[in-house]
Amino acid sequence: MKILGIETSCDETAAAVVEDGSKILSNVVVSQIDIFAEYGGVIPEVAARSHLEAMMPVVNKALKNAFCSWDEIDAIAVTHAPGLLGSLLIGTLTARTMAILHEKPLYATHHLKSHVYANWLNVDESEELVSERALEAARPSFTLSKTNSSDSPQFPLLAMVISGGHTQILYMRGHDQFEIIGTTHDDAVGECFDKVAKILGLTYPGGPSIAKEALRGNENKYKLPHPHVDGLDFSFSGLKTAVLRAVQKELGLPISHPSHDLKNHLTDEMRADFAASFQKTAIDILNEKIKLAIQEHPEIKSIVFAGGVSANQKLREEAERIFSKDYAVFFPEPKYSGDNGAMVAAAAFYEIQAGVKPTDPYKLNIYPRISIES
Repeated sequence: MKILGIETSCDETAAAVVEDGSKILSNVVVSQIDIFAEYGGVIPEVAARSHLEAMMPVVNKALKNAFCSWDEIDAIAVTHAPGLLGSLLIGTLTARTMAILHEKPLYATHHLKSHVYANWLNVDESEELVSERALEAARPSFTLSKTNSSDSPQFPLLAMVISGGHTQILYMRGHDQFEIIGTTHDDAVGECFDKVAKILGLTYPGGPSIAKEALRGNENKYKLPHPHVDGLDFSFSGLKTAVLRAVQKELGLPISHPSHDLKNHLTDEMRADFAASFQKTAIDILNEKIKLAIQEHPEIKSIVFAGGVSANQKLREEAERIFSKDYAVFFPEPKYSGDNGAMVAAAAFYEIQAGVKPTDPYKLNIYPRISIES
């Protein structure tokens, strides 16, 4: 079964063709990072307009790169929740229209489910990642790359979804069975990375810039607290504030000193040490909660990480070191940790296998905020 997956929940316009939930025939992503780096975050209205301009060229390119005609596409999948309202609207309107015109069944997927199912993708394909401004200049052909593939995750499993908008631990008994057993009370971990990066004067998005800066730093230089939250839940706003206060203290400045000016007083060594110390603390907090989740669910066979923060190399190394002796640990290929169409198509395939019926394209709605359990 070949599924065209469409993803526009935030600031990536993406489409992909995936066969049988794992074989990636094409994956095209138009990123708006170069636009929003200047502003330090996503502007919803600008993101929606960018999706509108890029949507059909991206879909056509995904079909072309997969060497697929519409006759060969068996279904269309699209992210309908959660995300930015305008961004979701562009993707779903496109998918609904194409489903009607080409008489294809339509499947609406939850964004967090799609991130989880990125771990079922076999990476033996091409991906074209291009900036919005370079879309027209993108080369028409694609190159093949091959990486070692491993077995798929086995149930029951724990899935940690970590991104700029979400931090949750999910328990899965089987395909399309999601139970939230831990969530954040405030900031998501990716959001915390972005805010700390801004304090340190690093570029947006914060995850990659902090990871790069941390390579030069001493992760044990600054002792940062682990916010105390009962059970499997998280809180990252306190960690962000702790970094702010630690920077002000190190610089000998009062707490009233504006955070946006601190970067002008930091030395390169301080900046690197703060980045490394913060990254270590955030990763330790995530892994501590996984340990607690294992105590509550000792029957699990696999641990799955998903979402943009799962691309962090330090997190991957630590999780492998801590958990791989007793459990199968899975991370998506780094380029599939972020938003992409392939994960949407994969999620739809396993929904179909679980007996989910197609959505009426005339009635599909969008939900900027909705639980994965809904």
